[in-house]
Amino acid sequence: MQPGTPPQVIPFLRTAAAYAWRLLVVGALVYSLFALLGRFHEIGVAVFLGLVVTALLRPVADIVAKGLPRPLAVAITILGSLALVLGVLALVGEAVEGERTTLVREFRDGIDRIEDWLERPPFRLNPEALTDVQSRIGQFLSSHRSALISEAMSGAHRLVAVLTTLALALFCSVFFIHSGDRQWGWLQEQLPGRVRERMDVGGRAAWRTFTGYTHGIVLVAAVNATLVGLALWLLGVPLAVPLALLEFVAAFVPLIGSPIALAVAAVVALASQGPWIAAIVIGLIVIIGQIEGHLLHPLVMSWAVRLHPLVVAISVIAGAIAAGVVGAVVAVPLVSVIWSVRVALRDAGGAEGEGDSEGEGEAADAGAGKGEGQGEATEG
Repeated sequence: MQPGTPPQVIPFLRTAAAYAWRLLVVGALVYSLFALLGRFHEIGVAVFLGLVVTALLRPVADIVAKGLPRPLAVAITILGSLALVLGVLALVGEAVEGERTTLVREFRDGIDRIEDWLERPPFRLNPEALTDVQSRIGQFLSSHRSALISEAMSGAHRLVAVLTTLALALFCSVFFIHSGDRQWGWLQEQLPGRVRERMDVGGRAAWRTFTGYTHGIVLVAAVNATLVGLALWLLGVPLAVPLALLEFVAAFVPLIGSPIALAVAAVVALASQGPWIAAIVIGLIVIIGQIEGHLLHPLVMSWAVRLHPLVVAISVIAGAIAAGVVGAVVAVPLVSVIWSVRVALRDAGGAEGEGDSEGEGEAADAGAGKGEGQGEATEG
């Protein structure tokens, strides 16, 4: 190497450095996005819930709007849905209130049966150990009363935050249902002209996937809740309606939500009906899990985007780690939407490339014909 000449860099290092700084920029943007969402996660959750409500109620509002003005149709749809939800909650509360006395007695008898069962073979636990556990629980509650009270107060603050988020979600859904298409058109008008077409293709694919997934997961949750409610009612397990509602809500967390809800039902069955009924409920967990995994969820994914079960599992776990229960619920539809947008943009780009190639081919043919015509004129 001569003096004054710059050192030669290996091409591999040059390529690695180029990718490294790009990855650093992307990582910083992703971190900033998650930090921003973490600061305003209530707003993100409210918008997400508003989109879910819109995906469910927009078709109903469109049908009602055929005979009524659009604002009145939206109001009737939303108020009717609120009345339906409040009616279901009132039914659950009435069921719990009606079975409260019987349930307390059955739970007390059930705990005594569980203790007798644990004292017999094959467990042969010492009765004094069980009594000591009960006394330790009582001492813990007495010694940590102030901490429990402060936790209850913080729970009240969380309740206020939840109610505020639900109110904002309802507010968003009203405008999304009434004029969501106009809002989307206004957003596109703010973008440069060369981006609008790709934005429109990606947005339509995202909404189609989101609505398909939402409709499908509601169907899965309704079927699971109906099966669980009927099975628990036939087995004589108390609180069948509240446990069915718990199953409906838990089904929105794929793969892990239903087993957790059915595990709660198994504990209730064990305390109220004994180990044999609890064993049947555990068998029910396996059967419903097979129905959900091999029949219902493939149907949902065919409506939205076909995701491998491993991708679904990793998405749910990653969402739960990042944002708890809300992250577990949002993870799968978010991944589905991102994947569908990628596929739609790739297909749109391929179609444009084919159109450009055809146009170039036609231009080349026209040029060749023009050259032949000039050659014939020269010969003439």
